[in-house]
Amino acid sequence: MFVMSSEITEQEKLDLTPETGFNLVGIDPFEVPGKMLYFIEHFDRYQEALTAKKGRNNPDEYLILYKGSP
Repeated sequence: MFVMSSEITEQEKLDLTPETGFNLVGIDPFEVPGKMLYFIEHFDRYQEALTAKKGRNNPDEYLILYKGSP
């Protein structure tokens, strides 16, 4: 099930955006808006976060959040 990005609130993105580095977060499509994202792991380098995301069963169900990201 694909979640429309408009269903994910800006506040939950901000809550999981690190001051430094990169957070890999998952999307739970069965949760209500405002509670769809959950923390998986923090990385210092983008390449590490990207590799972890690609290693997941369905990479489209995961986001990499970082300071300054939209």
